[in-house]
Amino acid sequence: MEKPECTEARQTVREFYSLHFGNDMKPSKEYLAKREKYLTDDWKFFISKNLQSKRDYFTSTEDYPKAFRIGECENTEPNRTVFQVVFFWKDDTRTEQREDKVEVIKENGNWLINRIF
Repeated sequence: MEKPECTEARQTVREFYSLHFGNDMKPSKEYLAKREKYLTDDWKFFISKNLQSKRDYFTSTEDYPKAFRIGECENTEPNRTVFQVVFFWKDDTRTEQREDKVEVIKENGNWLINRIF
């Protein structure tokens, strides 16, 4: 059974990555503006200072994946969770998957993405 914090935060991660995969993943001002309601101020600030890169900050690559799956959650402390997010690439010549960890914290009653590692 998943802890209540994980269940609550999972909704934010799912909504965020659905939005993210439905839009351009190349960093830009528009990229940040569409995603900012899901992000902590610290993470927004970090991304705003690094928008010149082609590297997507939410999949950790310039080779943008085709799909994602939200995996396991660990409740690391009150109001802080870490999710496994698995990314998939599949075409005629390639089938690959890789995972990142997404830290989500509760601020002012909202679960927000704080960092990707």
